[in-house]
Formats: sequence, structure tokens, C-alpha cells
Amino acid sequence: MADDDAIEDDWAAALIEQNEKGGAGDGLEDDWGAALAEQGVSGAASDMAAEWATMIDESMADDSPDMAGADRVLNQDEIDQILGFSQHETSATGAGGIRAIVDSGVVSYERLPMLEIVFDRMVRLLSTSLRNFFQDNVEVTLDNITSVRFGDYLNSIPLPVQLAVFHAEAWDGTGLVTVESNLAYSALDLLLGGKRGGSATRLDGRPFTTIETQLVKRMVELVLADCEASFAPLSPVRFNVDRIETNPRFATITRPANAAILIDLKLDMEGRGGLLQILFPYATIEPIRDLLLQSFMGEKLGRDSIWESHLATEIWQADVEIEAVLHEVRLPLKRVLSLEVGDTLMFDSRPNELITLRCGDWTLSQGRVGRVDDKMAVQVVRPLRRSRTTLAAFEASMKNNKDG
Repeated sequence: MADDDAIEDDWAAALIEQNEKGGAGDGLEDDWGAALAEQGVSGAASDMAAEWATMIDESMADDSPDMAGADRVLNQDEIDQILGFSQHETSATGAGGIRAIVDSGVVSYERLPMLEIVFDRMVRLLSTSLRNFFQDNVEVTLDNITSVRFGDYLNSIPLPVQLAVFHAEAWDGTGLVTVESNLAYSALDLLLGGKRGGSATRLDGRPFTTIETQLVKRMVELVLADCEASFAPLSPVRFNVDRIETNPRFATITRPANAAILIDLKLDMEGRGGLLQILFPYATIEPIRDLLLQSFMGEKLGRDSIWESHLATEIWQADVEIEAVLHEVRLPLKRVLSLEVGDTLMFDSRPNELITLRCGDWTLSQGRVGRVDDKMAVQVVRPLRRSRTTLAAFEASMKNNKDG
């Protein structure tokens, strides 16, 4: 037992010495063999020890690359990628890592087919408008339409940035236009006479001047004007720029937990440009939500020409009942109930006065009573009255009547 204890001590000492030298140790077998020889171990035991040492050497040689990399410290980008808290991952395009697990299912994007068509049309209009504005070739592409939480979006905006808060008059809501720094500096460089091509100079740590802010505001107004023209066939609206902010905290237009629709537009001006984002809170587009959910066909924005033609043909062939109202008089209910055969009702009108032509509850025109052969006739003397009630107002009134 004493010899065994001595052998174990010698082996441990040999291993410690070899690890301090920092290598697999080509002479590990020799050290163990010498230690065994000093202890008087037999040749078979010495060969077994040498075989064990050889196996340990091969294992350490195979694992040396991984062991060498085990001491490497992860940088911030790799840590953010694992945890899902990087700048890109926390942006409106989505989340990854642990953040994806935490926020999964929190914000659900309700697909709005009409909204996609509206902004497809806006891209074509904006390409022409910006080309005339910058006097240079500008390519506009619709990158993505997503649903985000407003608070998370504000926290993900990189600084410096230009934020334009605008008001939608017809919808009684607000929206946000974000012009990132690369796009802002590229636009300013073009508008102030910079060289064509190349990258715009970015000055970190310096706030935007008043002139630069006004130029960016003009570009935002141009974008919103094309956005108005895109929404016009669906729902006429007017977008007015309220203010320009450079601090995201001062551009709060809704609660941080509220959902919003984010539209990403990429602007490329011969190798330079950037990202322009338009954000609509769901509360802003709620008045036209039903219109945005409807299906569409081509550029008609929801109108089906075949159905319209068929409906117009059927309307022209429909039969309607027209009433000729000679006179109207208001009587007490007691007198009406006491009427008998032979009673006379006096009308306060003359034979040559005009009568009213009605279809249901709607007054169409006025006419004069006459006779054609043996039939009573009415001659229309005034043009038909066109209804001032739009289809949307009529449907709203019918809906209110049903709810009431």
C-alpha cells in the first residue's frame, strides 16, 4: 500500500509539472516511466502507465483548439446577439434571442391589404417628387410594413435623428416621420450644393442647425403630400407637420404600450441615402380600418369595374313607384278617426300650383297636373334634385338607426 501511495504521488507531481510547462508534453511517458522505475514497478505496469499517458496526450492535442478559445472573452455584439438586445434586434424588424421569447405574441400585426397598396402607390409618386426636389436620381423602395409597440420603437431610434410629428385632420389623429441621420446628411449635402456621388459627411456631437431643420422639414412635407395623394382615392385626408424634434422623448404621440403601424422606406441617391420611417398609431387609422381591411383589384383601390357595370345596368332596368303629392295637411288624430264617407277635406292650394313628386321618402322634383287623353298626367317642370348625402354618410346613418 505504501508503494501504491508513492506511485500516485509521483504521477500527480508529474502531471502538475507538465501543466505548468503549458503543453501536452511529449515527454510525459518518460517522466511516468522514470517515476515507476524508481518505485520498482514491474514492466507490465510501466507499459500500462505509458499507454495511459499516450491517451491523455492525444486527448489534450485534440481538445487544444477548443481549450485555447475557451479563455476568449465575447465582445458586445456577440453578447447582444445571444441575448437579443442589440440595436438591430430591438428595432421594428423583430427580436431575437431571449427578447424573442419574452415578447413573442405581444404585438400582433393585423394585415391591411389596402395599406400595402396605398404605400406601393406612394413609392411611385415619391420617386418622381424627390427626383424633382433634389435634382438628382432618387430610388425609393418599400422595405417593410410591421406592427410595433410605440415605446419600444422610440427606444430603438439611433441618435442623432430628425422626428417630424404631423396631424391627420380628417382622422383626428397624429403620426410620426423619422429621418435617420444618414438620410438627413445626404439630403442636406445635395440641397446645399455638395458633390454628386460619394458619401455625405457626418458630424457627430453637433445638433442640427435651424437651416438644416427647415430643409428636412421641406422634404418631410413633400413626403406627406405624396402620402395624401395615395390615400385620396380611399379616404381624403390632410397631413400637417406640427413640429420637428431631435429628442425621441419629446416626440411622444401615444402611450408607450400602444401598438402602431411602421412603414420603412429606403431612399438611395446614387450610393448614399438612408431610411425614412412613417409611423401611424392604430388609433389614428381606426376611422378607416374597415376600408383598409377590404380586398382590392389592381389600381382601383377596392373598386370592381365588372360589378359596377352590372349594378348600373340593373339600376337602369329597375321599376320604381313615383307618388304625386297634391297637398299635405296636418289634422288632429281625433278628427282623422271621425272621418266618414262623404266628408270633404279642404286643400289650401290652387289648380295651377305645382305638385311634389316623391319616391318613397325622397323628393325628386315638382310638376304640373294635366290630362293626356283619358288619363291623368304630370308634367315635370324642374330638374331632378340630386342628393347631397354621400354613400358613406348614408351607410353611417342607416347603421345608427339600426343601433338606436
